[in-house]
Amino acid sequence: MNVPASGRRVFVSGASRGLGRAVARAFAANGDRVAVHFGSREEDARTTLASLAGSGHTLVGGDLADPSGAAAVVDAAAEALGGIDVLVNNAAVNIRHPLPETPYEEWVAVWQQHVAVNLLATANLSHLAARRMIDQGGGGRIVNIGSRGAFRGEPDHPAYGATKAAVHALGQSLAVSLAPYGIAVASVAPGFFATERVAPRVEGPEGAAIRAQSPFGRVGSAEEIAAAVLWLASPAAEWSSGTILDLNGASHLRS
Repeated sequence: MNVPASGRRVFVSGASRGLGRAVARAFAANGDRVAVHFGSREEDARTTLASLAGSGHTLVGGDLADPSGAAAVVDAAAEALGGIDVLVNNAAVNIRHPLPETPYEEWVAVWQQHVAVNLLATANLSHLAARRMIDQGGGGRIVNIGSRGAFRGEPDHPAYGATKAAVHALGQSLAVSLAPYGIAVASVAPGFFATERVAPRVEGPEGAAIRAQSPFGRVGSAEEIAAAVLWLASPAAEWSSGTILDLNGASHLRS
């Protein structure tokens, strides 16, 4: 199998801003061509696309919670790029829903939304991209964005923590089944890192407590997470297939 170090065809889900944007930029700076996916934030996604180094990138929009929508998005990305060598499963929802405060009907709806986007869309994109990698015959890489919350617990966001734990398990199952085809699968489990979405929390009254979670006294950056994703997608990282890489600044340790 031959996974090149650059010039690859990369699909990044949920790349309109935040970590997805940082990941897309990292691959583009590496000399890869990137399909920037968005769900509803088209203008933000166009900003991401315009910021990418190099050429040959493309924009694809669609609802990943709909299986047919996921298939259409992957088809569009593969057609524009000429195939897919790397999939980064980044798209996710994270809605606050602590059990004591959440009415049952809302609880059910929030769980269904998390499962549809965080877990099932990840599974479906993985199938769609991996089948293309198998047919292409050159191997490939899948990197899933998990979470520290899968291990640490998310009392205010339990569906997020649970679905990210499932994403970790999915990645390990796929790592075993896809290895004979030269496809390595790994996950990253970030702790708190700065994005537009969480900026009010980091800069607000709870910011000091959030920064104190890490002995470094800060939160991570999207670029730090993106650098790890880029390495896991590299030829050198094949032997890391199946790993769940903690990226939390020693804020949560496990063995």
